[in-house]
Amino acid sequence: MSNEPGLIAYLILSAFVFVMGVLCISIKRNAIGILMGIELILNAANINFIATARFIPAFAIEGQVFTVMVIVLAAAEAAIALAIILNFYNNHVTIDVDRGDDLKG
Repeated sequence: MSNEPGLIAYLILSAFVFVMGVLCISIKRNAIGILMGIELILNAANINFIATARFIPAFAIEGQVFTVMVIVLAAAEAAIALAIILNFYNNHVTIDVDRGDDLKG
């Protein structure tokens, strides 16, 4: 019998990280905090993919490919979101998302 954690332990960790990301998005009022929450949610998905790839052999390659795709998506999301935040800061001199009500179209 090994002391290696099982799939359930990784899924619980992933659920915890996901909940922390959702709380971060709902509590934070600045754009950087919201981006951090989105990154936590994407990392929770990555934990699920890698844990499933580790414990279910039929999903081994697919889990790793999906994880790389999510990492690429997260990098693109961060680059685009930071460009939007910089533009928002130049126009409003703040990164408080509640001040962006004039952006409604």
